[in-house]
Amino acid sequence: MTTTTRRTTLTALAAPAALAALLAPAGPATATTATATATTATAAYDCGAGGSGTLTLTAATTAATKTIRIESTDITTQFPYPADSVTSTLILDKTTGGATSQVTFSGTVNPAAAAGDPIAFGPLPLTTGTLTTGDTTDSHTLTGTPNAANWSLSLTVTNSGGTFTSYCTATSAQSTPLTW
Repeated sequence: MTTTTRRTTLTALAAPAALAALLAPAGPATATTATATATTATAAYDCGAGGSGTLTLTAATTAATKTIRIESTDITTQFPYPADSVTSTLILDKTTGGATSQVTFSGTVNPAAAAGDPIAFGPLPLTTGTLTTGDTTDSHTLTGTPNAANWSLSLTVTNSGGTFTSYCTATSAQSTPLTW
């Protein structure tokens, strides 16, 4: 048998096997978990007695949810609290097609902390408003002292001493808008 004949014979035998493999029924379907895509930005926040400084916002999108994580080594806890005991609410300005509105992320997800620890909250789910692919968000900047009528971030803790809410204002735009 010549090399050309051998090559033709092997090709003729391999082609039906490859076609059969392509047409064979697939095995049982397996679920796949969507991976989150995350983007990070920083902004200056004033949290009154909790301190002022840089807050890091990490946005993540999965197939089902949009979340944000809040962290800072500059801003610290004012008193101890247990895990998942602080209701954190963050307001961001959303831009879609040139129009600006607001969205809110809120939840009770946090590690336990001692007084003076750096803050860390989230991931907090989107609770008010909608975000679609291509929308951008930026910190909701405000002037003046943070209080119940003037805030971009609120942190509410209930413990044996009562319920306490700390308010923070974003004092700068983010280092970069978060794109969803």
